[in-house]
Amino acid sequence: MALLSPPVQDTGDGPAHEARTGRRATPLGLWLWPSTVALVLATYRIGQPLLGRDELTSWDVAGRGTGQVLATVQRVDAVVGTYYLILHGWMRVFGDSAPALRLLSALAMAGAAACVALIGQRLFGSRAGLAGGVSFALIPGVTRFAQEARPYALVMLAVVLTVLLLLRALDRPGSWRRWTAYALGLVAVGLLHLIALTCLIGHLVLVALRARHERRVLWGSCLAASAGVAVLCPLMVLGRAQTVRQSSWIPEPGLMGLADVWPQMFHSGLCAGALMLLAVVACGERREGVVFCAVSAVAPPLAIWSLSHGNVSYFCFRYMLFTLPAVAVLAGAGLTAAVRSRRVLVPALAVLALLTLPEQELLRQPLGHYRTGGPEYAGAARAIERHYALGDAIIYDRNEEAGMFALGVRYYLPREVRMRDVFLAESAAHRDDLLSTDCPKPDRCLRGEKRIWLVVKGNPRNPLNGLPPDQAAALRAHYIATGAERPGGLTVALLERTR
Repeated sequence: MALLSPPVQDTGDGPAHEARTGRRATPLGLWLWPSTVALVLATYRIGQPLLGRDELTSWDVAGRGTGQVLATVQRVDAVVGTYYLILHGWMRVFGDSAPALRLLSALAMAGAAACVALIGQRLFGSRAGLAGGVSFALIPGVTRFAQEARPYALVMLAVVLTVLLLLRALDRPGSWRRWTAYALGLVAVGLLHLIALTCLIGHLVLVALRARHERRVLWGSCLAASAGVAVLCPLMVLGRAQTVRQSSWIPEPGLMGLADVWPQMFHSGLCAGALMLLAVVACGERREGVVFCAVSAVAPPLAIWSLSHGNVSYFCFRYMLFTLPAVAVLAGAGLTAAVRSRRVLVPALAVLALLTLPEQELLRQPLGHYRTGGPEYAGAARAIERHYALGDAIIYDRNEEAGMFALGVRYYLPREVRMRDVFLAESAAHRDDLLSTDCPKPDRCLRGEKRIWLVVKGNPRNPLNGLPPDQAAALRAHYIATGAERPGGLTVALLERTR
C-alpha cells in the first residue's frame, strides 16, 4: 500500500483537476515555451564548434549512396544505421554545412523538450510540466547534444514520445491502436540506439503500478513490448556481432565511473546537483510519477553498468543521455513543490539558466565538442588553402586517429580543392567501412608529384617523424620539408621534390 498515491489537493492545475474534469487541458505555452527555449539554445552559434570525430563519421557515412550506407552498416555501426539513413536524406535537402548537419538534432531536442513538458503535465500537473520542460532545455548536456550530428537527440525524442504513447495506452488499456502505437515507439527507440531499450525498466514499473487496478494493462503492455522487441531482433543479432569492434574502446567501469556518469551527462556538476536536489524535493508529490521517473533515471545506468563487466563494456555516458528527461520531469515537480507561487517560478528558472551559463559558453568554443582538446582541422585546412597550387597531393597521418585527420581536413577544405591522397590504397567508402587502407609499399605509390602536403599529429620538429617509418623513408629519398604551420594539435608541412 505504500505506493498508493495520497490524496492530491485540487488547485485547478494538477492531476486532481484533470481527473475531475475527465480531460487533460494542454495550454499552448505548456509545450511551446520549453520547445522554444531548447531550440534557441540549440541553434545559438550552432556552427561555431568544429565537427568532432563522431560527427565527421556521420558526415562521411551519410554522404555515401543509399546502397553504400546499407552495405556499411552490415559491417560496422549497425546500431547507428537508421540515423545514417535519416541524415543521408536530410543532407540531400539541406546540404552538409555544420549548421545543416546539426539542425536535425536541434529540432529533435526541441521536440523532446515539448514532450518532457507534456509528460510532466500528465504525472504532476501543468506547472510542473512547464518547469520540467524548461529545466530540461537548460541542461548544458542537452544543448551540447542538440548541436551534435549524432543520433542522441533523436534517441531522446523517441524515448519521451514512447513514454507519452505508453501513458495514452494506460488511459485506455482496451485500445489496441494505442498499444500498437506504443510498440512502434519502442521499435523507433531500438532502431536509433539499442542501449536505449533499457528505458523499458521504467515502463514495466509503471505498468506494474497500474496493473493492480486494471488487468488489461498487463496484457496490453506485455504484448506491445514483446512485439516491439521481436521486430528488433535482427538488428540485435547484427549489433551483437559488431560489438567487439564498436565498443572495444570503452573501459570497464568501476564504482567511480558509476558516480561520475551523471555529471558527465549533464556536462555540469552544478546543474546536475541542482536538478537532483529538486528531484529529491519531488518525493512528496504523486508517488506513482515519482517512482516511475526515479526508476527511469537510475535503473538504465545501473543495468548498463552491470552488463559492462563481461567481455564488452557499454558504459559510455552518451549512451545514457535518454535518462535526462526523467530527471528533468522530477526536477520540475520538485521546483513547483518548493515554489508554490507562479510569480516566483520564472525567476527560479532564470537562476538555473545563470548557473549553467559558463558551461553553455564553453560548449560553443571551437573545440567545445572535445572534452580534452582536439585537432584544429579548420586551421589545417586554412593553411593548405592559402598556399595550395593545382597538382598538389596530400598525405595524412593515420597511425592513431583512424583516418579522422583525412576526414577533418577534407571537410573544411573548399570542395574545389582536390588532391590525391598519396598513400591511400582503398578509401573507407570503397570498402563499405569506416576505415581506409594504406598503400603496403609506399615508395611505389609516389607518382613524381612536385609538391605534397603533409598533415601529422602534434608538433614534431621534423614533420616526417610523424609518419610510419616506411612512409617517412620513401619521402626522405625524394622530398624535403620547405615550411610548416602548427594549428592546435596538428602540423601541416609542405614537401617539395628534390630529385
